[in-house]
Amino acid sequence: MELIYQAWDFIKNINEHLETWVRQYPTAVYAILFAIIFAETGLVVTPLLPGDSLLFAVGAIAARPEMGLNVWLVSFIILIAAIIGDSVNYGIGRHLCKWLTKKFPRVVKASHIEKTNQFFEKYGGKTLIIARFVPIVRTFAPFVAGSGRMDYRKFMFFNVTGALLWVIIIVPAGYFFGGLEIVKKNFELVIIGIIIVSLIPGIVGVLQARAASKREANK
Repeated sequence: MELIYQAWDFIKNINEHLETWVRQYPTAVYAILFAIIFAETGLVVTPLLPGDSLLFAVGAIAARPEMGLNVWLVSFIILIAAIIGDSVNYGIGRHLCKWLTKKFPRVVKASHIEKTNQFFEKYGGKTLIIARFVPIVRTFAPFVAGSGRMDYRKFMFFNVTGALLWVIIIVPAGYFFGGLEIVKKNFELVIIGIIIVSLIPGIVGVLQARAASKREANK
């Protein structure tokens, strides 16, 4: 529970943390961001790390000239981290799925895997693109693709496409709108809003899957 609270506090104040990193570690911050995105997308045991909110905050910070964060470089680094992360996660799912679900049942939860499976049943390989914008599902989608032994070339197509869309939509959104006075004054609420919006597809998917299961059971 304490871990969840700390993760939530970190996510909702991500702009403050990121600004501190940029000021204190102007060069190393790129490596820090790479590590966070890689872990959030590539390590199935770290689904609580920030994703969408971090990308939005990166765009907002990069839009401020005095911060010195290069928006092109940081976007490229995030893109590469996301692609490599999903690729590693695919490999983990392919080779270590059963071991991880037994070793870390509180993190690699059956409910998270089931939710992701429902996405795959509904959207097929496009799940990997949609999942980029859905917390938790984003972490488990490549893992499930690997455990299900999806063709790797097909996986990489959806992996790269999803990563590109994720970066070129959310980072520019932060860059162009993060500097607005109303956004700066209510940044925490904006981050919460981003999280809520990103959760909607997952909630809808689960509800639709449950409704479909009930219809099948009643036949």
